[in-house]
Amino acid sequence: MSEDRRVAVTGMGAITPLGNSVSETWEAMKAGKNGIARITQFDPEGFKATLAAEVKDFDPGQYLEKQEILRTDRFTQFAVAAAQQAAEDSAIEGKVNPDRFSVLFGTGIGGIETFEREHRNLMERGPRRVSALFVPMMICNMAAGMIAIRHDCRGTAMPAVTACASASNAIGEAMRLIRHGYADAVITGGTEAAVCPSSVAGFANMKALSTSTDPNAASLPFDKRRNGFVIGEGAVSLVLEEYEHARARGARIYGEICGYGTTCDAYHITSPEPNARGAAKAMEDAMREADYTEADHVYLNAHGTGTPMNDLVECKAVHAAFGDANARKPWVSSTKSMTGHMLGAAGAVEALASLFALEEGIVPPTINLMEQDENCDLNYVAGQALQENLTLALSNSLGFGGHNVCLAFRKVK
Repeated sequence: MSEDRRVAVTGMGAITPLGNSVSETWEAMKAGKNGIARITQFDPEGFKATLAAEVKDFDPGQYLEKQEILRTDRFTQFAVAAAQQAAEDSAIEGKVNPDRFSVLFGTGIGGIETFEREHRNLMERGPRRVSALFVPMMICNMAAGMIAIRHDCRGTAMPAVTACASASNAIGEAMRLIRHGYADAVITGGTEAAVCPSSVAGFANMKALSTSTDPNAASLPFDKRRNGFVIGEGAVSLVLEEYEHARARGARIYGEICGYGTTCDAYHITSPEPNARGAAKAMEDAMREADYTEADHVYLNAHGTGTPMNDLVECKAVHAAFGDANARKPWVSSTKSMTGHMLGAAGAVEALASLFALEEGIVPPTINLMEQDENCDLNYVAGQALQENLTLALSNSLGFGGHNVCLAFRKVK
């Protein structure tokens, strides 16, 4: 491992399709609960895709004043809520110099609900009826900005916007801020709130979304029946902290982030590079930084979207990174089978799953994996969670634009 500063995870918060807290989300994952159902946020009649993994029973009033709710898009509301949970969980506030307290928060799309609404106002009611807050509600940096304001984070405060890799890039870059001495603590993670007509129509028309009407036959990573992902939403936040700083104040440490690989395919705007060169390199870099050896008991939280090409390419990447002789050693699952694809928040909820898998020795399942694709030949945990004494967890995220990220976590020694 690098001789630079170690980085601990000391807090987590979650607003997800499986629950509005960390414990609810993780318990639902272990139980194999499906967070997917017919879309309720608009009438999906006539759309090619009618299912989504929506956040349920979220009350922004628990985290924001009434005026703040009116002035923020839901992607920011989710982020503020998850970050508040994480900050409270870590008890970090007042324990770190504000000038060395940063925010890096990912989102793939930002305030698309606000964009839809205000564009409708423009078309139907004229330019004077467009909200004066349209721009600050819509822009992708606002989640990071509001988190920084609320928690007095005066260091770096910025988004990571790399499509479905956004949250993982945010977490990895947050690790680097601490490791290389630019911050002592960072609130990080990802958020998305894109279950709205334009994004569902757009993803569906490019044939990226599952057209199944059965929630148990829709998000099917590594299954022969797969035909696209199911759009999800929500936010997950982690507090990363310099290890000795966390130890000195007696913080609870969930685990250590000890590896980060990030590459670009430089190939195509939506399709992954067929030979998985970039995805494999991201995994190799993270594994090397985490001091991986063949003696490790590895859990891999796969990107596993359930799109035909993505799953095949990711399988190739695992073979390339581990070598054909060891490719079936890691326990592999895709929690997107339960959460749907939370886009810019996906890497954060999957980091949560990876950390708890390590801590509790439980590998969450890929639910509804009944007809494994023969060309996806990894060691998948299907149907039910599995107990295993894990030593290393890897989490993959692959995004439009060719973005590849792998995060590596270990138990604290």
